[in-house]
Amino acid sequence: MVLNFVQVVADVQHAEHVNVIKMEQEQKSFVKKIVGASAFIGGLCCFTPIVLVLLGLSTVSFATSLADTLYGTYKWVFRGVALLFLTLALYWYIYKKEKICTIDELKKKKRKIINLVLITLISAILAYIVWLYVVVEVIGILLGIWG
Repeated sequence: MVLNFVQVVADVQHAEHVNVIKMEQEQKSFVKKIVGASAFIGGLCCFTPIVLVLLGLSTVSFATSLADTLYGTYKWVFRGVALLFLTLALYWYIYKKEKICTIDELKKKKRKIINLVLITLISAILAYIVWLYVVVEVIGILLGIWG
C-alpha cells in the first residue's frame, strides 16, 4: 500500500515536471516570436525605404529623403508602437496562456512574471539595436541609401 502511494506521488511529480518543461518551451517560443516582431516594427522607420528601393518602387534619392523624415521625425512613434505591441502581447500571454486573472494568482507567480517581462524587454531592446543599427544599416549602406 505504501509502495503504491509512493509510486502515485512519483508519477504526479513527473507529470508536473513535464508540464513545467512544456511551459518553459512555450514561453521561449513566445518570447522569440514577440521579440522579433517588436524589433521589426520598431525598425520599420529605416527598413521601409530599403524595401521600396528593392522592389523598384522608389529611387535611392527619394528613399534617402524618406529615411531622413521617418527616422528623424517619427522614430519615437515607431519605437512607441513597438513597445505598445510588446506590452499588449505580454499582457495577452500572461492573461490567456498563464491564466493569471486575479491578484492572488499574480502574487503566487510574481517572480515568474517579473522574469518573463524583464527577459522579454531586454531581449527586445537588444534585438532592436542589432536589427536597426547593424542589419538595416549595412543593407542601407550597400544600396547607397545612406553612407
